[in-house]
Amino acid sequence: MSSDLIVDVSPSEVVIALLEDKRLVELNREMTGAKFAVGDIYLGRVKKIMPSLNAAFIDVGYEKDAFLHYLDMGPQFSTLNKFVKIATSKNNRITSISRIQSEPDIDKEGKISDILKVGQNLLVQVAKEPISTKGPRLTSELSVAGRNMVLMPFSEKVSISQKIESAEEKNRLKKLIQSIKPKRFGVIVRTAAEGKRVAELDQELKRLVGKFDTIFQKLGRVNAPALVVGELGRTTALLRDIYHPDFNSIIVNDATVCEEISEYIGSIAPEKKKIVKLYKGNQTIFEYYGIDKQLKATFGKTVSFKNGAYLIVEHTEAFHVIDVNSGNRSKAGIDQETNALEVNLAAAEEIARQLRLRDMGGIIVVDFIDMHLAENRHKVYERMKESMAVDRTKHNILPLSKFCLLQITRQRVRPEEHVETAEVCPVCKGTGAVTPTILLVDELEGKINFIFKEMNKSKVSIKAHPYLAAYLNKGLWSIARKWSFKFMKSIQVQEMSSYSLTEYHFFDENQEEIVF
Repeated sequence: MSSDLIVDVSPSEVVIALLEDKRLVELNREMTGAKFAVGDIYLGRVKKIMPSLNAAFIDVGYEKDAFLHYLDMGPQFSTLNKFVKIATSKNNRITSISRIQSEPDIDKEGKISDILKVGQNLLVQVAKEPISTKGPRLTSELSVAGRNMVLMPFSEKVSISQKIESAEEKNRLKKLIQSIKPKRFGVIVRTAAEGKRVAELDQELKRLVGKFDTIFQKLGRVNAPALVVGELGRTTALLRDIYHPDFNSIIVNDATVCEEISEYIGSIAPEKKKIVKLYKGNQTIFEYYGIDKQLKATFGKTVSFKNGAYLIVEHTEAFHVIDVNSGNRSKAGIDQETNALEVNLAAAEEIARQLRLRDMGGIIVVDFIDMHLAENRHKVYERMKESMAVDRTKHNILPLSKFCLLQITRQRVRPEEHVETAEVCPVCKGTGAVTPTILLVDELEGKINFIFKEMNKSKVSIKAHPYLAAYLNKGLWSIARKWSFKFMKSIQVQEMSSYSLTEYHFFDENQEEIVF
């Protein structure tokens, strides 16, 4: 399976699309300057303690207070609290947590009111981004993630990924990490570390320890609430988690981000640095690689997937519901049970893709087409588990009930991805009344005249729906060519399949849109 990463960088956001065999399977969107990403470490201040919830609300600078439950504070919270007091002290001369004596673990069944008090400063990490009307969800069990391992300060435990099957390799990695890790640090060894040499792991471990030790310098200079250690940018953080040797290409339309990704790939896989490429085409990067078309076909309430079968995706406050329909699909000589099994097996694969693509979290209930045989229900259950095996997000799948209902729980750490597929007509603005199409060419010519005469532009590109673009470019002596001779300026017409029928936009020589 080949994988490609397409990164669309714009002034307002960065959108990252993951393609597997040219098929869109993941979409990540990060607003420029967005805060409170999963993994960010903050110095927060206790705002309110809620004994009835055994939790506290923490001010980390977000418009709504963040939520910290007692069970998310971690057994080593007393040691962490001691660390914060030392690091914020003006007389602090300690530069590493290995020199801090550990405190006893807090009681697992304890009360938060015995540990925290209003106004207290504490170090917290974002475990879940702000979603809807809720603020961030926090944890005090800090971690610093790398490509091959996750560093766990104030712990001594070394854990190995369960996805590494070889017992011999697990033992090798455990002994290796135990021999090189500093005191007061625990390590979770990730699947990517399998087969890695000691020098490479030691280098990454030192980098992660150094990143955490910078907290000492920062805590002495900031006042709560404040960001202390930021996670990698969403692009490089995603690469850290999903990169594998089968990556064919990473295409970026921004030179700065391209250089950042190239440096990161060079640090983890120097031989693959050449797969990072800068896109310089005139079309938008998502248009050129067919992602816009896939987005329109994949998102929305109704999703077609095979031979007329389709899914209905509904969202409620409590959970998501997916209904499987066979549509007009029918095959001669196939009984209803076999037909239902075929549709359900295909639907399981598409549902697994939809969950990754939309990043749907919480409870998902799938209503498959009724099957009477328990054997067939088990086949669909196994296909669902197999299809979701590649999903990195934590999830749990329950077997189908006798009514062919399947329940999935999937971890929710950031808002669900939503792409609006229904379009408001750009001509009538949703009113239903449009300018006569016979006047469209005159309208275009009038705007071109204004661009050249009043705005003094030397070149203009018209991006339009393929039908309109074909009409303007039709023939040897096309309308666009006539305009070029009339105004003695360069005029280009480009097709944009993501536009509606009579939609068009003007762009200058620097590919900046000309707004009227």
